[in-house]
Formats: sequence, C-alpha cells, structure tokens
Amino acid sequence: MSRPLIGITAYVEPAGWAVWRDVPAALVPQAYVRAVTAAGGRAVVLPPDDADADVLAVLDGLLLAGGADVGPERYGRPPDPRTEARPDRDAGELALLAAALAADLPLLGVCRGMQLLAAACGGTLHQHLPDVVGHERHRPAPGVYGSHPVRFAAGSRAAAVMAGVDRVNSYHHQGVADPGGLRVTGWADDGVVEAVEDPGRRFVLGVQWHPENEPDPRPVTALVRAATGQNAFV
Repeated sequence: MSRPLIGITAYVEPAGWAVWRDVPAALVPQAYVRAVTAAGGRAVVLPPDDADADVLAVLDGLLLAGGADVGPERYGRPPDPRTEARPDRDAGELALLAAALAADLPLLGVCRGMQLLAAACGGTLHQHLPDVVGHERHRPAPGVYGSHPVRFAAGSRAAAVMAGVDRVNSYHHQGVADPGGLRVTGWADDGVVEAVEDPGRRFVLGVQWHPENEPDPRPVTALVRAATGQNAFV
C-alpha cells in the first residue's frame, strides 16, 4: 500500500547553504516533513502558486504550515504596523484552501495555517496579541518557543486527538479573534484560541501551536490517518 501524499505549504525566504547566501528559496522546516513521515505519510512541498489548485487532485491531505502573518486585507481589516505579511503565500494558500474545503480533503492548519483557515471561513484575527492579553508569553523572544496550559472542549475532535495533553508550545504574536464558520474547541489559559475545527467535514482542524515540534505530533498523525481513510479521532 502506497503512503498517502500530504502537501505542505512552503515558505519563500532568503536562505543559505554551501557557498550560497541570501538566495530566495522555497522551503519548510524539516520538522514538518519528519512528522508526516513518522505518521506514515509522504511529504510533498508546495511553493506559493495561485495559478490553480490542480495539485490537490494527486494529494490525500493538506497541511498549511506556519510562517509570516496573514495579510489583514484578507479579513477586512487595516494593517497594523507590526503585521508582516507574505501576499504570495496568502494568494497561493487561499486557493489551495478553498479547493481543499470544496473537495472535503483532510486539512490541518498550523499556527499561521489555523489563522488563514479562520480568515477563509469568514473570521478575523488579532494582529498583535500582547495588546489583547497583556503579555508576550506566546512569543517570549525571537526564535524562542513559549509553553502554556491548554484545554479542549469536551466531546470535540480536538479533545479526541489531544486526549491527555494539557500543555503545548507557542510561537506567535497574532491569534484568532472571530473563528467565522468554524467552531473554537481549544483555549490557552489566558483565553487565546488554540484550536478550531469544522465538525461537519471529514477532517478540518486548526491548531495554534506547532505540533511538528512536539515529541508526540498528534494533529499531524491524525491528518495522515484521515488521509488514509482511517478514523483520525481516536
């Protein structure tokens, strides 16, 4: 039996390797690939491309990766000066997201990916969480992950996937303000939205933390299970 193909949306950022420095590169952190592979999937890197979403025809699941901020014009708000958007990612990923939802393709949004999912479903974002919660524990320092308690709604799909987990990592300065057509099913101890889902679809889950960097990346494993037709919520 062949492994399910899981598309992972990519960053486009200056990168360096060997003798090359500051070369624009399409890339994803290896942690995403490792988590998909460990769950039995085959990772396929998807650079930004808004020409069409035809690649979904050969994929079994889609993972919207973390990264820079979602452009506030995507949810009808003026930009905060601290928002750092990537219009190419927004355009390409929103095309994939819309097509994946229409096809009921298993979908996981991670950090930025959860925020993009909320925006696509009619929601809005807080553009700078410290203004809302009064602290910076969700992104304590550049390149440093925070950690905080988390709780999940009883009976939700997020609770089933994360059974027994009461703490997650954190690295973000924006967050979901209004989930639009999604259901909020996870919260940090300060009330920040940590999980959203669409219980009417086969598998649509958004998580604010980075499961690919956890020893037990359960949301990624659940995505791969859903992509193979298994019950992801066990």
